[in-house]
Amino acid sequence: MISFGNLLIPWVVGLFSSRIEPQLVYNPSPTVIPDYIAKYAPVVQLYSEEVYLPGDIEEFVGHFRLATEQANVTDRLTLGTLNSLAKDTRAVYGENTKLYMSAQDNWEHDPKWVTAADNVPRPSSGKLANAPAVLITVDKGDFIDAFWFYFYPFNLGPFVMGAGPYGNHLGDWEHSLVRFSKETKKPEIVWMSAHGGGTAYWFETLEKLDVDPNRPVILAARGTHAHYVTGGQHSHDIPWSVLCDFTDRGDIWDPAANYMAYTFDGTEVRPANGTAPGRESTHKDWLLFDGYWGDKKLDPDDPRQAWSIWEYRMIDGPQGPLFKNLMRTNPCQRSKWWNVFHSCRVRNRVTPGEGLEQESPSCPMILERIPKPFDYIFSWVLWRGWFCFWLDRLLA
Repeated sequence: MISFGNLLIPWVVGLFSSRIEPQLVYNPSPTVIPDYIAKYAPVVQLYSEEVYLPGDIEEFVGHFRLATEQANVTDRLTLGTLNSLAKDTRAVYGENTKLYMSAQDNWEHDPKWVTAADNVPRPSSGKLANAPAVLITVDKGDFIDAFWFYFYPFNLGPFVMGAGPYGNHLGDWEHSLVRFSKETKKPEIVWMSAHGGGTAYWFETLEKLDVDPNRPVILAARGTHAHYVTGGQHSHDIPWSVLCDFTDRGDIWDPAANYMAYTFDGTEVRPANGTAPGRESTHKDWLLFDGYWGDKKLDPDDPRQAWSIWEYRMIDGPQGPLFKNLMRTNPCQRSKWWNVFHSCRVRNRVTPGEGLEQESPSCPMILERIPKPFDYIFSWVLWRGWFCFWLDRLLA
């Protein structure tokens, strides 16, 4: 069992230590991942009207050239040559050169390679044949972390007070972590990404599939694909519901039905026993690419760009899976700027959505059902519902 001390010590150490980037070496010898990793893999429930579906990373890369901050430097990319071309580019431009994927095909009007419009999960199995997930396991002594990565060709940012969307970018890597005790071979913690942060839960707390009680359910938000555990509206980063995600009960995607598998120890990344043996080796060392999966943030004078006090319309794409702090002992990827103690709370109750869209009966929904004119009185007493908001957060 993972103890409180195992969770607390990394936070304290993190306050006084700097992050050390590993020296990555690709080793093609295959490794074996325990069967129980896939047995307890999360399933992802997509938004019912999602436009930007999970995509095929191999097809996505074929629409790009490699670029520095100043210019395109290669012909069109392939997944198998991605990292070797990056190394060749740095040999010419310098080791500290920032690298991006530069789109060579128009993406503004949502072509299929951007929306992945045909990638609808099969109703019976949840399988996406053309959108493999990426599994990376990391052995950390007493426990094993299983990182499930989910790729979307486009991230549609949120609307802010009716304007936007802002924070759009090509390429979107989201992920979840399932932490297993090596002694019991059982999952204990699930963490899921959302906007550079995320939320951790005890495994037993999460909703499971009706047909398989081993599989926790994660909901992917509309456009941003941020992860939550209930349907409804979810505020993030800016208080007072100014900036929100939305989730509901759309198609269920089972990443464990089609994935590429690897192991990582901070130094070596190795292909493992995925569901399509040989695919990992065919794509060679693509995971080592440390550039950005999408164009650099568009210049302010670009007609496709727009500015607001919150964010630009089009921003940098993200880095890939190996650059998501996989060696962490704290289950959370990183702390938001306001989290000065770098705490990572593992929740034992689900966090409800907000407003009338939320699924479970709670304070705001009860308030809405009070008949007039008493609803006005209760709204005034409860600070127009903000007492409900903080009560839900406290109990969660």
